[in-house]
Amino acid sequence: MTHKRYSYQPRAGHGLPHDPLNAIIGPRPIGWISSISASGQRNLAPYSFFNCFNYHPPIIGFASSGWKDSVQNIADTKEFVWNLATRPLAEAMNESSASLSADQDEFAYAGLTPLPASQVKASLVGESPVNFECRLTQLIQLQDAQGKPIESWLVLGEAVAIHISENLLEAGIYQTAKAEPILRAGGPSAYYGISEAQRFDLVRPDARRG
Repeated sequence: MTHKRYSYQPRAGHGLPHDPLNAIIGPRPIGWISSISASGQRNLAPYSFFNCFNYHPPIIGFASSGWKDSVQNIADTKEFVWNLATRPLAEAMNESSASLSADQDEFAYAGLTPLPASQVKASLVGESPVNFECRLTQLIQLQDAQGKPIESWLVLGEAVAIHISENLLEAGIYQTAKAEPILRAGGPSAYYGISEAQRFDLVRPDARRG
């Protein structure tokens, strides 16, 4: 089957009511990132450009449009924590995106509990059922196809300690849907959840040959 396509070149504009890019690349997991400044000020912020990039060692990363407090903190301390954003925590996660001054605490603003981490100085979100303590591996300013730097930074970190709520493990297997992760979609406000009813399984061709 072929498709009648709407085509555009992004540099010339998309010509649509809203840029479709982040609706097409979606839903996307949320990088709910806690960090701490060199002076000890806590920070918590969600980033919608986030994912996992390597198994061993586990490398996760997020991109920040602009040099924000999270990036500055991570550049200074070389560490951060990723916290799983879930449906019960959606409103608190959204509150933590408020534009506060660098000396304000998003944990307090969003009514969340900071817990001490085991390997890094940044705090865990106590209400989140999964937390990754990370050490910075790379901080990269992105560039366009002509090699011109743009005002976005990719932060990559190795997860050096992982904490999982025991009720999400059944016979040692992590239950993705049970955690109720929320995922960012397009437009100014769209999010999605997932459920076990939406699950389907595929076996890779190489595994079938075995």
